[in-house]
Amino acid sequence: MFGKLKSYIQESRVEFSRVNWPTRQETVKLTLVVIGFALALSLFLGVLDMGFNYILANFII
Repeated sequence: MFGKLKSYIQESRVEFSRVNWPTRQETVKLTLVVIGFALALSLFLGVLDMGFNYILANFII
């Protein structure tokens, strides 16, 4: 059992060394893209919500 665990850990280390890790600049750039997209989507959904609230308050009720 411990032999299999040791083998698994060694193989995992080898695989981690093969991974093409992004640079700090790439990570920051992509993080800012995700944050910008999330802000734009929340703004869009907020505007839709306010529009539907206006319609409901003035025309339906």
